Amino acid sequence: MRFLDHTYEKIEANLALDEALLIGAEEQGAGAVLRVWEPSGLAVVLGASGRLREDVEVELCQAEGVAIARRASGGGTVLVGPGTFNVTVVLPVDAAPGLEGVHGAQNYVLERLARAIRTRGPGVEVKGHGDLTVGDRKFGGSAQRRLKRFFLVHVSILNGLSLETIARYTRQPKRQPAYRGERTHESFLTGLRLSGAELRDVVREAWGLEGGEFEEAPLPEGLTRRLVAEKYGEPGWVERL
Repeated sequence: MRFLDHTYEKIEANLALDEALLIGAEEQGAGAVLRVWEPSGLAVVLGASGRLREDVEVELCQAEGVAIARRASGGGTVLVGPGTFNVTVVLPVDAAPGLEGVHGAQNYVLERLARAIRTRGPGVEVKGHGDLTVGDRKFGGSAQRRLKRFFLVHVSILNGLSLETIARYTRQPKRQPAYRGERTHESFLTGLRLSGAELRDVVREAWGLEGGEFEEAPLPEGLTRRLVAEKYGEPGWVERL
């Protein structure tokens, strides 16, 4: 597995890069890759089937300059920005037993991350529809996109973003795991008290890439630019649902 630590300035390019890594693995022989990124600006990111007006405070985002984007994977709507740490894992479906199904692949990725985070102290568990939790509070959410031979799992980890900011720009989700119990964002979410540097170490350890013994993945800039132009940068993609 190769490693990529790269963040574009714009959210559309970051989402396009994730898809470019998946396409590169599936169609161009690029193979498995682990990416981390930390956005510098706030953005609300819908899942592929998320409902814009149901999930997002659209007018407030527009008035206050918060970007709204849509990713190609499933899952719920999230707010990313300073104080969020994002992980992208691209793996072949034959990398381990049980990865042929969505649930098995999701749990495989999340359990590896949870085990690595537990080495730093927090009693992390995987709950609900692909959540990372401490106690009964969520600090990480995930989503998945599958092609024929490879799949991608996104994980977004809260490590400093204010819960009030999340509640300001995103609405209560209509689809909720049972353990949430209709709690508000402020009473359901929490932050992981690890720095970005610590999280980089944790993520690399989860995939056996610690100690600097890993190959850096090349940046697929051409495909990323094309996906921004044809998809992620198009209002029709963001506003389609």
